[in-house]
Amino acid sequence: MSQYVTVSDGTRIAVYDPNPGGRRAMLLLHGWPLSHDIFEYQIPFLLCRGYRVVTLDFRGFGDSEMTFAGYGYDRMAQDVNDVVRKLGLWNFILGGFSMGGAVALRYMRRYGGYGVSRLMLFAAAAPSFTRRPGFPLGRKREEVEALIEQACADRAQLCYDFSHEQLLYGEHSEAIRNWLEDISLSASGHGTIQAAISLRDEDGRMDLEAVNVPTAIFQGGHDLVVPRDLTMYQQECITGSVLYELENSGHALMYDELQNFNNYMLEFIEK
Repeated sequence: MSQYVTVSDGTRIAVYDPNPGGRRAMLLLHGWPLSHDIFEYQIPFLLCRGYRVVTLDFRGFGDSEMTFAGYGYDRMAQDVNDVVRKLGLWNFILGGFSMGGAVALRYMRRYGGYGVSRLMLFAAAAPSFTRRPGFPLGRKREEVEALIEQACADRAQLCYDFSHEQLLYGEHSEAIRNWLEDISLSASGHGTIQAAISLRDEDGRMDLEAVNVPTAIFQGGHDLVVPRDLTMYQQECITGSVLYELENSGHALMYDELQNFNNYMLEFIEK
């Protein structure tokens, strides 16, 4: 069951906090165009080990309220900050998947990493998801523009293609692909489009410079969504960061190598 946190602009953000008395808090941020459900097999793994695992749905995604504006990284990071402060999180571990990783990095810069003791980036779409002058890494701008156009005209096909062809690597049941498609479809159409525009336009290179806590970077060896060069750039810019490469994983590395992913995550947070 979710609870709702009303953030500073009045938007109701769905928050999930099943073990508020846990021994240490962790906040996990989902990617585009998904919801907190992407962490289905990390939440019980961590809860059973006594952690307080907090997840949320970004505005316009999952059970959170859809708004007209507010899908830039600054606003989403502010939503995270509002949740952190209203729940009284401190000395917590912050983790972000894909777009959620980019928002986590923006939080580190805008709010000085308030309360964060460790950072985990899971196939983070950062610092810039698209190539731009002076930054030749990442996806071609026109590739993301094609996704935006498809979201405007045939979001159902977009969600099907993303979940069935881009998220996973290797053999998986049709059921798991359909389930991931359902998560993608749970987002609002407007939120899907607007967050994709942010993926296209945001430049977070300054965000990397603000990270001053132990950081783990996770990369799938067959990731079709976040190119490996972005991950290598993150590691180069974040001093002392640790890289976990999951060679038999695509973008959704928490499913492709579930056991390895969970074990690596636990190894890092318990160091």
